[in-house]
Amino acid sequence: MKGLIKEILIAIVIAFIIMQFIKPTIVKESSMEPTLYENNYILLNKQAYNFGEPKRGDIIVFHTGLKLENGKEKMLIKRVIGLPGETISIDSGIVYINGEPLEENYTKDGYTDGHVEDLIIPEGELFVMGDNRLVSIDSRLDEVGCVKIDDVLGKAFVRLYPFNGIKVFK
Repeated sequence: MKGLIKEILIAIVIAFIIMQFIKPTIVKESSMEPTLYENNYILLNKQAYNFGEPKRGDIIVFHTGLKLENGKEKMLIKRVIGLPGETISIDSGIVYINGEPLEENYTKDGYTDGHVEDLIIPEGELFVMGDNRLVSIDSRLDEVGCVKIDDVLGKAFVRLYPFNGIKVFK
């Protein structure tokens, strides 16, 4: 009996430690298609930016001021496009970083709607967009805007479900 209690306590401690670093998440919308689809099951690295800086292309989940119909906070999952101190522009369907067109082979339609003119991304913040730009609620909209790095819940590092679509993200 004593051994069983010890094993259970060890399992609880290990689970607690794992949960400090990893958060399972289910994708709820289509704004990240074709990279992630509704009901994909992903794991987030909750400590990613405690040990390193965000990189362009990272897929993140973050807190917003937006509310769901039930009054709970709406979390969003998006791709990091612009980094602190960079200047971003969107014109004629093309995203520019510091005046250079950004190559984006991950977008659903290969086109970014909307217009952003020479927005300098503040220090400690990120410009994010979904891969399905036509339906994405993201930094192009005033209600989201640039995302504070402190509001990032975690960086997606693996898609576990569907099983035939397991993928590790860089």
